[in-house]
Amino acid sequence: MGDITELIDVGNHGKGVDNAALFNAAYDELKKLARARLSRSGPLTLLDSTALVNEIWLRLSGKQTLQVETRRRFFAYAAQVMRTVIVDQLRERHALRRGGGERAITLNTALGDGVAGDDEALQVHEALASLAQLEPRLAQVVEMRYFGGMTEVEIGETLGLTERTVRRDWEKARLLLASMLE
Repeated sequence: MGDITELIDVGNHGKGVDNAALFNAAYDELKKLARARLSRSGPLTLLDSTALVNEIWLRLSGKQTLQVETRRRFFAYAAQVMRTVIVDQLRERHALRRGGGERAITLNTALGDGVAGDDEALQVHEALASLAQLEPRLAQVVEMRYFGGMTEVEIGETLGLTERTVRRDWEKARLLLASMLE
């Protein structure tokens, strides 16, 4: 835990955080976050926690240095990247299921497993994007809690809010997202 904070502090006083060193220091925690996130998703994605963390690394490695102020901000950013990786993978799977440009012929008339789950996850993603336009802070709270697995206290520290405010934002966001999904 100290290594991550130290790397960020050193990077913030220099030319930015070394992505490779930060990723190595944060790997175990990122893997825990990925495992928690994927266990809530059920069979929605074909990713496992290692694959998800590696995808995060691939997206972070494209940047020479990363500008993050705190350890919490780094994990909030990682949660955001995790969300995009999962949604991209679901969209790709959805496109392939629809034939990926090719006409599918099947003798099986039963509906495929996971169709509703994939569609629901993509609808939640789109609703969260709409929520971000209306109430950016609420969208951040949802992203950090749902995709990043952060607690209300951690979210409050990251965003400079009280735990009670985070709890109210979470409830408001859940209600707004539910109404958008109806």
